[in-house]
Amino acid sequence: MIDYGMGNLHSIAKALEYVGAEVLVSSQIQDVKRADKLVLPGIGAFGDGIVNLRELGLEEVLREEIVKKAKPFLGICLGMQLLADRSFEFGEHKGLGLVRGDVVRFKFEDAKLRVPHVGWNNVDFQRSSPLFTGIKDHTDFYFVHSYHFVPKEPAAASCDYGGQFAAALQQDNIFATQFHPEKSQKAGLKLLQNFLEWSPSNA
Repeated sequence: MIDYGMGNLHSIAKALEYVGAEVLVSSQIQDVKRADKLVLPGIGAFGDGIVNLRELGLEEVLREEIVKKAKPFLGICLGMQLLADRSFEFGEHKGLGLVRGDVVRFKFEDAKLRVPHVGWNNVDFQRSSPLFTGIKDHTDFYFVHSYHFVPKEPAAASCDYGGQFAAALQQDNIFATQFHPEKSQKAGLKLLQNFLEWSPSNA
């Protein structure tokens, strides 16, 4: 699990350990290179996150390990958003550019829809995925976010909060969720277990 100073990693590490992972939380390039699978979590502002990755020298090593070596990768919340081309959170920021799309703020005419989007909401699977094995479509997952990813290609799963937005993305060996699996009880643990068992064809 990549530690770049964004958010509490303890709950995610504990959830992964619970489903059988051997977890190393690290910001060291050599640890990222040695890992069998990579998890990029995160809570906070996009700009801070991408700056931290770059200052730690992790941007290029992530590109190497994810794109060239095709390691299975899981991005969670901010870790999903950082995959984008750009974010418009407090200005415009260039992302990792590994999944085409932009990150934008929720905008609603309905005053009842508050930002941030916090709490349980149904997730609808838009395509089959090994990461969804054993999880029923329209299952509740836990969200905490003010910005959302608008991908160029169709999302793997969507959620309705004042309109449909991308709840999960899958591209080759990359899988990412806007929701927090580690806070989503049995369904979230099952998704994490599926990630541990996942062997993408190009990995």
